[in-house]
Amino acid sequence: MSAGLRRASRHQEEKDDDVPQWIPGLGQDKPKPRTLGTSFFGYVPDAFVEKTPYLPSEQSADALKKEAAVEPEKAAEQVADALEQEIVPRDSIERNGQSAQNRLLIKGGRVVNDDMMQDADVYIEDGIIKQVGTNLHTPGGTRVIEAKGHLVMPGGIDTHTHMQMPFMGTQAIDDFYTGTRAALAGGTTMIMDFALPQRGESLIEAFHRWRTWADAKVCCDYALHVGVTWWSDKVAQEMEELTNEQGVNSFKMFMAYKDTWQLSDEELLESFKRCKELGALAQVHAENGDIIKENSKKLLELGITGPEGHEMSRPEEVEAEATNRACVLANQVHCPLYVVHVMSKSAADVVSSKRKQGHVVFGEPIAASLGTDGTHHYHKCWRHAAGHVMGPPLRPDSTTPKYLMDLLANGDLQTTGTDNCTFSAAQKALGKDDFTKIPNGVNGVEDRMSVVWEKGVVSGKMDPCRFVAVTSTNAAKIFNIYPKKGRVAVGSDADIVVWNPHATRVISAKTHHQAVDFNIFEGMEVHGIAEYVVCHGRVVVEEGEVRAISGMGKYVPTPVFNPHVYGRLEERERANAPCKVERAPYEGPVAQLNGQGMQEGGIIPVQQETFYTRGPTRSGGVNLHDSSFHVSGAQVNDKSPKRPSVKVNNPPGGRSSGSFW
Repeated sequence: MSAGLRRASRHQEEKDDDVPQWIPGLGQDKPKPRTLGTSFFGYVPDAFVEKTPYLPSEQSADALKKEAAVEPEKAAEQVADALEQEIVPRDSIERNGQSAQNRLLIKGGRVVNDDMMQDADVYIEDGIIKQVGTNLHTPGGTRVIEAKGHLVMPGGIDTHTHMQMPFMGTQAIDDFYTGTRAALAGGTTMIMDFALPQRGESLIEAFHRWRTWADAKVCCDYALHVGVTWWSDKVAQEMEELTNEQGVNSFKMFMAYKDTWQLSDEELLESFKRCKELGALAQVHAENGDIIKENSKKLLELGITGPEGHEMSRPEEVEAEATNRACVLANQVHCPLYVVHVMSKSAADVVSSKRKQGHVVFGEPIAASLGTDGTHHYHKCWRHAAGHVMGPPLRPDSTTPKYLMDLLANGDLQTTGTDNCTFSAAQKALGKDDFTKIPNGVNGVEDRMSVVWEKGVVSGKMDPCRFVAVTSTNAAKIFNIYPKKGRVAVGSDADIVVWNPHATRVISAKTHHQAVDFNIFEGMEVHGIAEYVVCHGRVVVEEGEVRAISGMGKYVPTPVFNPHVYGRLEERERANAPCKVERAPYEGPVAQLNGQGMQEGGIIPVQQETFYTRGPTRSGGVNLHDSSFHVSGAQVNDKSPKRPSVKVNNPPGGRSSGSFW
């Protein structure tokens, strides 16, 4: 802050001290709200509007009002005495948490957004960021978090979870309470789950069922994608209702799970067209379900029933083929596409290549594909191997995680989810004799931020700004909730992580906050810990202790026609609109067809080709200045008889081989 601003600030403070405190009921004119506040982002209007003063109890206030009508001067003195006696000590306010939760100052940290880093303080009030900058003016009763040496970042957004989802005859063991509580512990302050109807079930009914499950349990904010698991005119109508009335802007289509959720290419095309009409984002689970079913049958006939069969039945090219097919179908109807859980090099290359060709497509690797690999499918312990089963599978190529992280760091892939869908050992054992019956799903919602930091930032592949982009900001932009989410700025939701980049921890199922009894990152040491997590302006994680409250989170609507997605798509469609060629109409003869679609009169006889010839030479040979070419392929001498030939065994001069003598 400049010297002039500091002097102006001190002058304003002196003026405020001279103004007597306004007390309701004494007949005074209420002073105008203060609009003091300067910060790194400039002047912040109404930063201190409607602050609640510390007032005496209701009883003494009522008595003072009565006396004020008779002796105003005496009443004013009594008010001052009462205020001095009944002000609640600030330390006790901070202990009971009321004022501390409404007013919070994060001081001394480095604010990190996707496009900048800056040393600044952050002042929060009533769940909203009010000021960002230095030398902030904050009211009394504000709780202070010292963040020196720490990074102050937007809370993470997990784009892909499945809490308490019914699947393969059972239900995911982490529900919306344990799942979102674990998310907060790891620095994620919002999840995006999926409402998935069964084939033939109403999309609206499935959506409301998921809302019922979530609203009473979530500890952080959430949004919902909705699955399109079958197709009809009713589905198309319900998609419109979900976008217009329920705040849904993304629909997921499956190219796998044949006979349950898989759509045909024709149905995919119709669903993409509908998404385009509604301004929604189409998502795909990209695997070729027909090939998977055929491969699974062959492997079981060969006696391969263990978890390794799951990976063998879904090779990398099966994912890549479906990814390419989805990109082509979506591009042909000008529909933006979001490929969930990119698990292989081949699929990632398809997304990268299509983006370079101008397709509007986004790729989402997950914590599992970035942090571990598919060699675990071949582990001797069945439980360990089955614990890694998910679809698409982790790839046995151990270089895959580094490759995907490179693409994520360079912008070829955009977001990070987890596909968090957890099942206990007993639930996984449903497929102990048949790998096709092992419930698909792994953990990740708690460890995503640390895994991406360790594999991305600590390895030197990305900087903290890119980390914020891939774990939070890009998701907020793609799903149209930016800058409400995904940014530390004035007016944004106070969902913030105070990140300790130097602290380490060892990931383990024994210490994680999830309900599942297995962790695919078991034993991994990671740098980067969410030391403090703020959600809705409340401190919900403090030095590793989770203080989340069930039902505290809210449903976040996601509006359609996102300019980040559809803005360039509409311009591109307009610029590349096909144009017809203007030409004179054809006026020649037109063939007549009979009822069978054949030309009347049967097969048209081939006309005899006539050649223009200059006549033979004087000696009777062909005139070489004439052309013997005809478009039909006929030659001028086609009817000429073949000349007799004599096989020459020895050329003139004799053979070149053999004895000289």
